[in-house]
Amino acid sequence: MSRQTPAPTIVLFRRDLRVDDNAALATAADRGAPVVALYVLDEETKDLRAMGAASRWWLHHSLAALGRRLGQTGVNLFLARGRTGEVVAKAIAASGADWVLWNRRYDPSEAAVDARLKAGLREKGLTAQSFDGALLHEPLLLKTGSGGFYKVYTPFWKAMTDKVHVRDPIDPPGRVDGWQGELGSLSLNELDLVPTKPDWAQGLRQTWRPGEEGAQARLQEFIERDLAGYERRRDFPSRLATSRLSPHLAFGEITPFQIFASLRRSKSSGTSKFRSEVGWREFSYHLLFHNPGLAQRNFRPEFDAMSWRDDKRALRAWQHGLTGYPIVDAGMRELWRTGWMHNRVRMIAASFLIKDLMIDWRHGEKWFWDTLVDADAANNAASWQWVAGSGADAAPYFRIFNPVLQGEKFDPQGDYVRGQIPEIGALPDRYIHRPWEAPASLLQDSKIELGKTYPTPLVDHGAARERALIVYQSMKDGSGGSSSEGKAS
Repeated sequence: MSRQTPAPTIVLFRRDLRVDDNAALATAADRGAPVVALYVLDEETKDLRAMGAASRWWLHHSLAALGRRLGQTGVNLFLARGRTGEVVAKAIAASGADWVLWNRRYDPSEAAVDARLKAGLREKGLTAQSFDGALLHEPLLLKTGSGGFYKVYTPFWKAMTDKVHVRDPIDPPGRVDGWQGELGSLSLNELDLVPTKPDWAQGLRQTWRPGEEGAQARLQEFIERDLAGYERRRDFPSRLATSRLSPHLAFGEITPFQIFASLRRSKSSGTSKFRSEVGWREFSYHLLFHNPGLAQRNFRPEFDAMSWRDDKRALRAWQHGLTGYPIVDAGMRELWRTGWMHNRVRMIAASFLIKDLMIDWRHGEKWFWDTLVDADAANNAASWQWVAGSGADAAPYFRIFNPVLQGEKFDPQGDYVRGQIPEIGALPDRYIHRPWEAPASLLQDSKIELGKTYPTPLVDHGAARERALIVYQSMKDGSGGSSSEGKAS
């Protein structure tokens, strides 16, 4: 008598677009039943935040890479659009699956979708199970001594280091029995993720290699070439000294478990510092899990009294790299061209928007969400609130980056600025971060006409700093505070 084949297992893919170290896929393969690999582009479920344009571009290419990788194991990747619960129900009806597996998500709105899905499936007598993979720690389990959540990074990281066991990565499955039926799957192009009219993604294509193979290659290159000098070189944007793993992590093409395993094999002096930087991502998700409105609401409610400026012209100038401050503009242009910005420059650009222009941090968070290929619900919101001073373990309100001094310190020869703003590239190092101070004859020889070929400064930093200090102090004192005075014209 022949042994009956068990009903299929559905494996849901979301921001875990990999085959290696994928607990849901490995469990499905071990079960021995046919596997249905399913990605659902859910843009209909209430409260789920729609992806930004740069993230959608990355998703297209990451799904293409995942489809190829799964195909090598014998599994087809099915693509669908709609509400997650409804699509899964249809897939169960079409395939006869009785198991549904996935890797956990920690954005509260996404976690709520998964919780409802799990409860509904179990009510029907089906097996529904979720696994780790995106974070080293489970935010619900890591608690302070009083039973709350951590609000300061240093004790959080110490607790993680002391209490959390970082498991080894899970081996990828070998040959898998892929389900061979039909689900009415969409083609990748039908998801309509990439720009066409106009096609603004050339710089992204030139810069990135989405997919888990690209992630692994980037990790190994970083460890071999850059890790040893990471701590001393990571703040200099002209040097390719950072890992640039953030988009791969954001889409789950690589896991922190894989990164830590590779770091354990390295004897580099930069290992400890890089681990702690990965720890900031963990901390951001810890905050988001316990504060679902982190991208919309001030973590510190006293900042609700802040009087922000409504200056659409200044906001547009910042968005397009036309503030007149070269280090800020270089960062914003790098972001527009490549979908990424060096972390030091992110802080400078964010500080300029918030404290020089006194524009609400939420406008910056929204712009980064749309333009970053590594747009991440936790990192993006927590980092903007950190700079604003409204977040957990935030920078003090009186810490205001001077864009000129920051440029001169971290881009002393102007290599980064010249690479992003060629119209001022002929300026000598002395003036590359302060072109408005260059002699008229030098500007003429360099073919620079301030206000035409490159803008004059949008605000005077010294005056803007004083204004910000007054407004922040009045907010801190509980007297409100208006930042309408001195509006850029």
